Amino acid sequence: MLPPTFDSWMRILQAVPGSVLWLLQDNPFVLPNLQREAQVRGIDPQRLVFAPRMELDMHLARHSLADLFLDTLPYNAHTTASDALWAGLPVLTCAGASFAGRVAASLLHAVGIPELVTDNPADYEARAIALAGDSSLLQSIRSKLRAQIATAPLFDTQRFARDIESAYVAMHARSQAGLPPDVIDV
Repeated sequence: MLPPTFDSWMRILQAVPGSVLWLLQDNPFVLPNLQREAQVRGIDPQRLVFAPRMELDMHLARHSLADLFLDTLPYNAHTTASDALWAGLPVLTCAGASFAGRVAASLLHAVGIPELVTDNPADYEARAIALAGDSSLLQSIRSKLRAQIATAPLFDTQRFARDIESAYVAMHARSQAGLPPDVIDV
């Protein structure tokens, strides 16, 4: 997490009274440093909630307690965003310029919720604040996400396994035929 992302999150907390920022408690130096930085930015450090690592089933279950997952830049959430979406937690992201900064945007498009992809930090903040102020809109997005979990290719592991096996078979056949690597459409 870089300072501009933290600054953005603090502005969101400032604009949304009663909100908290839920973060991973994974490093003993991070908690006091972030609490200090929140206070410097005029945010009560108690509004930063630190959660320890947990077993996957408990980690996914606690996602249901959150309203909105705020992604980071320049490096987006990857597995963590997938976990959040799988658990039915909407993810808000700002698409970056690199692969690592566009992963969450790709996930959101794959699950049919492109409206949670923003193009710049100002829109990201505005969207977070708007969603926090409109519980019916947030609930509508959450319902849309839950409906997509059952049908979206992003979560269809059997389809993924079939497709990747098909790709491996095609790659092997090309190699056996002495053909160079090429795009394989599965």
